[in-house]
Formats: sequence, structure tokens, C-alpha cells
Amino acid sequence: MKKVYALVLVFLCVVSLAFASGSQESSDAADALRIAIVSSPSGVDDGSFNEDNYNGILAFIENHPASTVTPVREPTGDTTAAVKAAADIVADYDVEVCSGFQFAGIGDLAAENPATNFILVDSYPTDSTGATVELDNVYAMQFAEQESGFFAGIAAALETETGKVAVVNGVAFPSNVNYQYGFECGVKYVNEKFGKNVECVELASRAGTDVTGVNVGGNYIGSFADPSTGRIVGQQLIEAGCDIIFVAAGDSGNGVFTAAKESNGKCMVIGCDVDQWADGENGDSNIILTSVLKNMAINVERALESIVEGTFQGGNVLLQADTDSTGFVKTEGHHQMAQETISVLDEAYELVKNGTIVPASNFGGFTPDEFTV
Repeated sequence: MKKVYALVLVFLCVVSLAFASGSQESSDAADALRIAIVSSPSGVDDGSFNEDNYNGILAFIENHPASTVTPVREPTGDTTAAVKAAADIVADYDVEVCSGFQFAGIGDLAAENPATNFILVDSYPTDSTGATVELDNVYAMQFAEQESGFFAGIAAALETETGKVAVVNGVAFPSNVNYQYGFECGVKYVNEKFGKNVECVELASRAGTDVTGVNVGGNYIGSFADPSTGRIVGQQLIEAGCDIIFVAAGDSGNGVFTAAKESNGKCMVIGCDVDQWADGENGDSNIILTSVLKNMAINVERALESIVEGTFQGGNVLLQADTDSTGFVKTEGHHQMAQETISVLDEAYELVKNGTIVPASNFGGFTPDEFTV
């Protein structure tokens, strides 16, 4: 009788372990997302925009190790080619993270593939007619880059010694124009609030044309993957007297960093999207004044978590300072700003966060010239 009882216990233990194992395998399977990130030409190791999106995926996978990610680099930056790159792999993945404005035209692709979820960064989806659409399987996020650009402009205008600063961008997509306009507003804020006369230097040959054909000025390289031209533009701005340059240009911006490093201390840069302190190392010195942030990684990770939790909701959202999605770096050892500058930035951040200050943006209804302090 004791042997029979013992055998029953063994049987129950085996069944219990098998059930537990099956439950774990089932849980792992539910968490096992096949993810692709389709990026701009600068790729997921650009140290900036694409890499921050990629890091959000990696953070998700750290908590869900059965999931996988495949980086797909679209080499041209062309909008039609970008949508085709997303379409070519749609059957192979559960989730596509489309990183950049050039992927806006995925609306029809997403509608035709409802079983695939899309996370679209820096744009809202459009259909074949160019109309903005909202879809159940597309979580599309735009950021108020003008807010972070505004913080960069304040920092540059307060810290400049020559009275000349500049912003360098990649392509005049809305997100980049937002950075430019915000920067110009930040400089104007300092000039009017503190009685300064800081100039935003623009190279006429580098003026940008936005997606509606409007000349927005600024300094545009024309690509996010052209560091050679970035270096030339950086050198030209330094020769024009700029001692602080805000760089929002992906891999092209690395060329501006090079120019600043070669300037023998004549120029510092403000990083973009992520904390770029490490990229600013130059022997025993650093060229980074600060970096301004567009916190994409945490929002990409949150969207992926919602998929495995079954709470994913498509929608077009604008992420701002009130969700800590924009900001600037003031971590000790990762900036070189005076405490007075940080105090002004902290005050301005709260005013932006509560809506008292609204910097100009590409389609915000007014330009930096019309921005009032």
C-alpha cells in the first residue's frame, strides 16, 4: 500500500512538473515576438535617433528573452523605398518598428496586414492619397522636438562667447524643422529675456526646404548618412565664428562633431535625441556642452510591452515634456554648463511643461520670428 501511495505521489509530481513546464513554454511563446526595426540609412548604431529606438527594443527583449529583433537598414532615405522595405518583410514579423518620417506612407500596408503591429516613430501613417489615417494596428508617435530644440537654444545662447551659434540638421523633415525652429526660439528667448544679441548663423547654400516646399532656412546637410559633408558644414560654421553648434543630423552629425574636435577648443556641440557625452570625447577633453533628449526608447519599449500584455492600442500620439518625452541632460559629468544656465533651463522646462511657453514648430501656425517671450 505504501508503494502504491508513493507511486501516486511520483505520478502527481511528474504531472505537476509537466504542467508547469507547459505553462512556462506557453508563457514564453506568448512573449516571443518577432520584431524588425526598419531604419534610415544611418542604421541602428548611429549613436542617436535610430540607436535609441533600437535600445527600446533591446530593453524589451531583456525582459522577454524569447523575443528576437532583426535590424533592416533602408539605404536611400527615399519615402517610396522606405515603404517598400517595410512591405518586403511584413509577412515575416509580428511587429515592425519603423524609425523615421520617411515611413509615414505605411498606412495602406498596415491596413492590408492587420495581424502585424506597427510602431511608427516620428510620423503619423498616411494612405495612398497622402491623408493621415489612424489604425488599430499602428501606434504612431510624434515628439515635440521644438521643446528640446528650445532648451538647446537657451543653453547655446547663454554659454556662447562669440555671440554666434548655429543648428545643423539632416533633412528638412518635420522633426528636424521642429528642432531648428525650437532652437531659434530658445536663442530669441535669451536675447529678449536677458538683453543679449546672440546670432543664429545660417549658410545660404544650406537652407532647407520642408515637405511642403517652403524654404525654412537653417543649415541642412541633405542626408542623415553623410559625415563628410557634415564635417565641411561644421568647418564653415566655425569659420563664420560659431562657438556652439546644435547637431540634429544622425550620422551626418558625426562629421560636425569631427569639425568641432579639430577646432582646437574653438567650438562645442549640443547633442541630440540621446545623451551623446561619450561621442564628444576628444582626448582628455570633451566637446559636448549638453545634449537634448527625445526619449524614444522608453516609449518603444512601452508599446512592445502592451502587445504581450494584450493592451496594445493603435493611435496617433504627440509626446511632450509632460510625459518626460523631451528634455535636456544636466547629469553631473555629462555636461559643461554653468549652474546659472541650468537654473534658467529648469525654469524654462516647467514653463514649457505647463504650456506657458510654446516654441514654434514646422506646422504649429507660427514661425520663430513670430515667437513671443
